[in-house]
Amino acid sequence: MTAFLYNMTHMTHLSGVAANLNWHWIWLVVAAFLAGVLNAVAGGGSFLSFPALLSMRILPVQANATNTVAIWPGQLTSIAAYREDVRKNLGSAGLMGLAGLLGGTAGAVVLLNTPQTAFMRLVPWLLLGAALTFAVSGPVSRGLERLKAARHEDAAGGEVHGPRRVPLFFAAIVISFYVGYFGAGAGFLYMTLLALFGYEDIHAINALKVAANLLANGIAFVIFIADGQVVWRYCLAAMIAAAIGGYASASLAKRVPQPVLRGIVVAIGLGMAAWFFWKNSS
Repeated sequence: MTAFLYNMTHMTHLSGVAANLNWHWIWLVVAAFLAGVLNAVAGGGSFLSFPALLSMRILPVQANATNTVAIWPGQLTSIAAYREDVRKNLGSAGLMGLAGLLGGTAGAVVLLNTPQTAFMRLVPWLLLGAALTFAVSGPVSRGLERLKAARHEDAAGGEVHGPRRVPLFFAAIVISFYVGYFGAGAGFLYMTLLALFGYEDIHAINALKVAANLLANGIAFVIFIADGQVVWRYCLAAMIAAAIGGYASASLAKRVPQPVLRGIVVAIGLGMAAWFFWKNSS
């Protein structure tokens, strides 16, 4: 009888602890960790971290701003991996960085002036657009390879075209505006843009992408903090979890094929978009 009462008391205590746990916090930490993994190996981590922040019952614009601030330090470390390639392409990196600053500033300012309800209505469309961007990344990449081969044929025939930097600059401002406003999937957009405008070396493309994305998100980072839009108790938890996830992803990146990772990202993005479409309609 005593053992029975003890077990009942113990079970009651455990149920009380479970009831007092905030499962939204647990989901935030897990989602941020997984976002760090995805961002390090394929991109698209915001598909998880942004909805997780929204589940903490903060305003949509605040959730987006908090997400931007939480994931930016992980992007900061990536510039170190490409420092030699940035140095080799310093002029182009400066141009892309300036485009990132201009577009990122405009996007962040427009976000802060978007009504909360209007932004919430845009969320599923933004998620859907980003997911579809990932979905077409494979075919687009193959198309860019064919374009690269065609350029080499032209070069063999004496017709040589260098990268078109002026139109690239203005197109990069447009993408950087999107980065400052929302940003999911922007890395692939930058890479596609650079390839379309004549860059062929993948190391140079990655370096220029990082320069633009880092500064576009960096200026948004500063603007969101200065405007008081960051909910720090959630931001710090997500930031630490995402950093650990990014660090832990090194072995995963080597073992899992990129098409599989991109398929996972697309499935998550489409699922989240469908959820928000349903939520907005109910």
